[in-house]
Amino acid sequence: MALSKSRDTKARGGRNIGLAVKAGVIIYAGALVALEAAVAIPGAVSTTIKGLGRAKHTADNSGGADGDITVEIERGIFLYVNKSDDLISNADIGSDCYIVDDETVAKTDGTGTRSVAGKVHEVTSAGVYVEF
Repeated sequence: MALSKSRDTKARGGRNIGLAVKAGVIIYAGALVALEAAVAIPGAVSTTIKGLGRAKHTADNSGGADGDITVEIERGIFLYVNKSDDLISNADIGSDCYIVDDETVAKTDGTGTRSVAGKVHEVTSAGVYVEF
């Protein structure tokens, strides 16, 4: 049915996602957060997760079941550690980088063991800015 009058169409800015947290995990504020089977987890080596962004706050679900709590995840460009033995360089800007843990990214998929974190936005002496 088409509109016949004005409509208040709800919008989201697209920067924040609220997502259920996996049972038994703690996601620390600032952590790289990933999606695993419809729940949020801290970034980890895995081939079945997707990088989502940065945790806006700590979410401690260490004693809970899947979805007992939620975490707010912010999308954008954030600084993470550059894995020292799989370094990302300026030549990699615009390319995918891969999740090592909840604060570290790498240039390669670790011979098929890592999932994509996001796109390399900038590389500095402090680390890698990843775009989610």
